[in-house]
Amino acid sequence: MFSLEGITNTVHEWLNNHFSPTLALLTEFVLVGVAAIALFALLGLGLVWMERKVAAVMQIRLGPNRVGPKGIFQTTADTLKLIMKEGLTPDGADKFLFNLAPYIVMIVAMLILAPIAFAKNFQIWDINIGVLYLSAVSSLSVIGVLMAGWASNNKYSLLGAMRSGAQIVSYELSAGLSVISIVVMTGSLSINDIILSQQNGWWIFKGHIPAFISFVIFIIAVTAETNRAPFDLAEAESELTAGFHTEYSGMKFALFFLAEYINIFIVCAIGATLFFGGWMPLHIGHWEGFNHVMDYIPSSIWFFGKTIGLIFLIMWFRWTFPRLRIDQLLNLEWKYLLPISMFNLILMTIVAIMGWHF
Repeated sequence: MFSLEGITNTVHEWLNNHFSPTLALLTEFVLVGVAAIALFALLGLGLVWMERKVAAVMQIRLGPNRVGPKGIFQTTADTLKLIMKEGLTPDGADKFLFNLAPYIVMIVAMLILAPIAFAKNFQIWDINIGVLYLSAVSSLSVIGVLMAGWASNNKYSLLGAMRSGAQIVSYELSAGLSVISIVVMTGSLSINDIILSQQNGWWIFKGHIPAFISFVIFIIAVTAETNRAPFDLAEAESELTAGFHTEYSGMKFALFFLAEYINIFIVCAIGATLFFGGWMPLHIGHWEGFNHVMDYIPSSIWFFGKTIGLIFLIMWFRWTFPRLRIDQLLNLEWKYLLPISMFNLILMTIVAIMGWHF
């Protein structure tokens, strides 16, 4: 199978041949940071353009089609506009926390990237408790949202932040139980172990009905966690103007806007890894010929293809379903998704113990 491992090995060997081990390691840290920032920038530009095109298809119109071929540079023009805009801070705001909040949201998103395997042997940090790390770090993003709402000294921002906090904390439970169900099947918290356990079939197929139920609950829960429609109560324009980032402008607003799309990519990457094998090609049992042909497709293509497919699904939700009320949103989690998740986890445990999966 093609792999990006050769690139990382070449860079590592070149740095170690030309610099001391300490300096080589520090240089690698810098390169990883620059690569992560570049990935964020490209994802922000690409996903916003994709969102507009998906919305246009759903609404039977063209979408961006003026700036560049098929409007691909429209998002770049919007970014330049935001860079040139003045960033205002309200008089009554807590200036330090107000300015810190968007950076916390972005830093959390960058930290979550660490254990995700973008291709075969191509990840920032192969930690043996990758799933636990993802669950723990992802929960920190709510701090930035609450900080932004409180520090703005705006009633709409505060109300939006409180809604977002309640929403994220609630839906994290169902998302976490869905993730644990796959951990039960694999018996490991390592991202690499979970991917390798899907060599003879992705868990969405070989985990039977409980795996499919876990996937459905996971997609619903992460859509709510990322404050996406129809769960965008935290930034409901008709009620709260723009929710927790009402008072933000310029690049600070752009960071919140970018973080939303980065978080969509991250949760879809996690979903693709847990349920669809991550970079693992589609393998079917002992079909050696078919499996060999699938191995010719680069692992990075598999990973990004699955992730973009799930991103499209989440965007499809936004342009299909109307926004829920806050009571409907919390009822869905506490009365339906959480009990179903708990029962499904028990069912998945029985399947794992009895060895009923493929």
